[in-house]
Amino acid sequence: MAKPTTAKIRLNSSGDTGFFYVTKKNTRTMTEKFSMKKYDPVLRKHVEFKEGKIK
Repeated sequence: MAKPTTAKIRLNSSGDTGFFYVTKKNTRTMTEKFSMKKYDPVLRKHVEFKEGKIK
């Protein structure tokens, strides 16, 4: 069976609140670690979210 092109990743907040988003990423086109600015409702502002593994 073929390996899937997308993988589930967890975007962890850099604000150390424990809040995270779960999303998918194309592993063939995006080989580096993923990071983006998103809204953290615990801090109530936009912060950097970095990629981590789903346990």
